[in-house]
Amino acid sequence: MTAFRILLMAFFATLLVYTSVVIMNHGGNLLPVFFEDIAKMGWPGQFDLDFMCMLALSGLWVAWRHQFSGIGFLLAVLAFLGGTPFLSVYLLVVSLQTDGDMRAILLGKARAQN
Repeated sequence: MTAFRILLMAFFATLLVYTSVVIMNHGGNLLPVFFEDIAKMGWPGQFDLDFMCMLALSGLWVAWRHQFSGIGFLLAVLAFLGGTPFLSVYLLVVSLQTDGDMRAILLGKARAQN
């Protein structure tokens, strides 16, 4: 579990630094570039569409894990929009809350107890 938590922190830190550099060099205008790449039907767009699908799955899992509650839907939106920075912090917090119990991390406490 320690290695997993270190990996999550490394993901977060790396993306924070990388994103900061990209914003300084290119501005924060991500969405037009993102959707233009998809519309061009090239490899950058294929990657962006694939990534957006993974973000949707991440959000769906977070909502499901919280049994589609109000907080679950809010966290799902944050997962979709926040990507790895959000998910790495979310998983780090959940791993600490569950004392590293992977069943509880993946299923949520209520489902893990059944």
